Amino acid sequence: MDVAQAVASRRSVRAFVDRPVPFAVIERVLDAARMAPSGCNYQPWEAHVLAGAPLRALQVRLLAGAPDDPLEYRYDAPAVDEKYQSRLKELGAAMYGTMGIGRHDSEERRNFVRANLVSFGAPVLLLAHFPKLMGPPQWSDVGMWLQTIMLLLRGEGLDSCPQEWMGVYGRTIKAELGLGDDVMLFCGLAIGWRDESAGVNNFSRPRVPLAEQVSFRGFD
Repeated sequence: MDVAQAVASRRSVRAFVDRPVPFAVIERVLDAARMAPSGCNYQPWEAHVLAGAPLRALQVRLLAGAPDDPLEYRYDAPAVDEKYQSRLKELGAAMYGTMGIGRHDSEERRNFVRANLVSFGAPVLLLAHFPKLMGPPQWSDVGMWLQTIMLLLRGEGLDSCPQEWMGVYGRTIKAELGLGDDVMLFCGLAIGWRDESAGVNNFSRPRVPLAEQVSFRGFD
């Protein structure tokens, strides 16, 4: 598929089929993604990619563990602003609605959130991290690298789900990977084959109009 098709068809997939991903494909994608842009050519991104027994071992540890206290960073900080809180609520209504989980069904909602710990059944998990000396510009660089990976995965017919939620268990994950406290565990990226029949992979994704985000000047 071309780039526009990859962008349009990429979505955060939260249900995967039980089908392995060949190592050669993962290696090819990550090798190509090295060309992602980064300020000053710092290339701050680093990662561990897990499958099979190492992935299962991490998941067992996560399921038995507890979130960090305190958290090393908050991915949900913008939710204090009503504009961004409303976008979160709109997504939640669409996503839980397609699964038939009601607004007040707190147990089913908790169960779905905990599915993050097993990356929604994905057979591969990339864990993105970088040295803590990196600042906000380098965090942005890592985001561009991850987006490049996600689009390249679509080109291979694969899907993904970026999981900033993994940062809630950052210290547990770092301990499992043998990483020190000088490293920031940024996020996970679940990788696998989309379950086309799952409603959670088919709801309409809410997006604000272009005019609300971008103003154009100087064009005829």
